[in-house]
Amino acid sequence: MLEVLCGNKNVQKVLLFLFVNGKCYGTQLHHLLKSSLTPIQKALLRLEKGGLILSNYEGKTRLYHFNPAYPLLSELEQLLKKAYTLLPPHEKKLYSFIEREKYTPRAAPEKNEEVLRKFWKRLSRVKQLTFHAKTKSRDEGGWNGKGKGEVTIIHEGQNVLIFNEKGSWQGKDGKEISFSNIFRWTLDPHAGIVSLEHLRQGIDNPVFLFHLQPSGLHSLSSIDSHLCADDTYLGQILCAQNCLRLKWRVIGPKKNEELHYYYS
Repeated sequence: MLEVLCGNKNVQKVLLFLFVNGKCYGTQLHHLLKSSLTPIQKALLRLEKGGLILSNYEGKTRLYHFNPAYPLLSELEQLLKKAYTLLPPHEKKLYSFIEREKYTPRAAPEKNEEVLRKFWKRLSRVKQLTFHAKTKSRDEGGWNGKGKGEVTIIHEGQNVLIFNEKGSWQGKDGKEISFSNIFRWTLDPHAGIVSLEHLRQGIDNPVFLFHLQPSGLHSLSSIDSHLCADDTYLGQILCAQNCLRLKWRVIGPKKNEELHYYYS
């Protein structure tokens, strides 16, 4: 879509990935975008030479990110956001970085069943949550802050959990406000997926967010990006030792947000 402006499809891929994720490295793009490594590396070097991106090393890995001093960065990000929202859903997911477990070989069906079973067991025991949100937009506003709360679960049969979440949210201005959310988790053991819905419009008018399926021995990832009004939702859950970590990504005409939920 931006190839006519970028003059190179790999440059377009690099820019879109950086817009969504904030940083990248060459072999990461090679795996996730299913592109040849050498053209990706050339695109990164071209953008760095032009001053649009910068690089630094973390250990032995050379990471690239946008140059905050680039004079047209805000305008570029608006253009990239528009281009991203126009991509078909299956392409949008390519640009959402799934953590390293994505690279593990696809598990056998019986392993996927075990991952779902263990996840559902842990999900049904959740009592608390903490979360933080960070906007990736350079415009004023956006979701910036942190929160914590209690989770009351209603079991509707073996395969449906209603999460009633209540707590406090603290924005970047330091002001605290109360919040409440209601989510519905549904396990479909035959399809091998878990669905997440928001019930802000009532239990009979759910707002669907995404389907999750096993993407590793300790993770579930959204099958595809989901368009809710004009906003794209993607997600991944990592089953850490002491919590379930749900990472959200929301991108739309007025949104460019990343949220991390920690359920314990």
